[in-house]
Amino acid sequence: MSATTPPATLAALPLGDDALILSHRLGEWAGHAPVLEEEVALANIALDLLGQARALYAELADVLGSEDEIAYLREERAFLNCQLVEQPNGDFAHTLVRQLFFSTYQQPLYAQLATSLPLAAKAVREVAYHRDHAEQWTLRLGDGTEESHARTQRAVDALWRYTGELFEPVEGLDVRWADLEEEWDAGIREVFGQAGLAVPDSPRHGAWSAGAGRQGVHTEPFGRMLAEMQHLHRSHPGATW
Repeated sequence: MSATTPPATLAALPLGDDALILSHRLGEWAGHAPVLEEEVALANIALDLLGQARALYAELADVLGSEDEIAYLREERAFLNCQLVEQPNGDFAHTLVRQLFFSTYQQPLYAQLATSLPLAAKAVREVAYHRDHAEQWTLRLGDGTEESHARTQRAVDALWRYTGELFEPVEGLDVRWADLEEEWDAGIREVFGQAGLAVPDSPRHGAWSAGAGRQGVHTEPFGRMLAEMQHLHRSHPGATW
């Protein structure tokens, strides 16, 4: 990237990467969702996130190239998404808890950015649906059968360690990070209280690797996912459809 590129423009990259990677993960549910209605719901959320990624990448066209080049031709260390969104889907409860954690962060983030980031004003309305969808399913699963409760609690315990990174400041974003974390924490605790889920004892901050996703340091499953996502484009460079 150019040294003269404004920080606000560079900030579009990690946000775009968050949206792209989570969109791909949700897209992996195609043909595998537990009920037809969820097949459609998860696909719609994935498409919303893909649209967000495209809009954010468009702001970087002069710096990094086309949307396709940004998505398909970068190496693993060049992606700046948080580690949370790259985690494998696991079972349905795992996917919904991951979505709950992320959309509860993304909605107030975009609300704060609504006047400074062109995408945010529209995206915050989309993310409100994503969050509501995740909350309703977390309540159903957490307060459901013994099995659904156990699976949801396991998902919470497994994913909790990746949430601290969400509140590490991103250069170029005018965000009140402490306020964002406080709002996230209150929202998550309210849902957990209604669902009968326990907040893990382990700390969120310091539980992820130094540098983490925002610095291009990713977890093992990310490399396999990226290879799958980029395979077609890299196999047929310059192809049109």
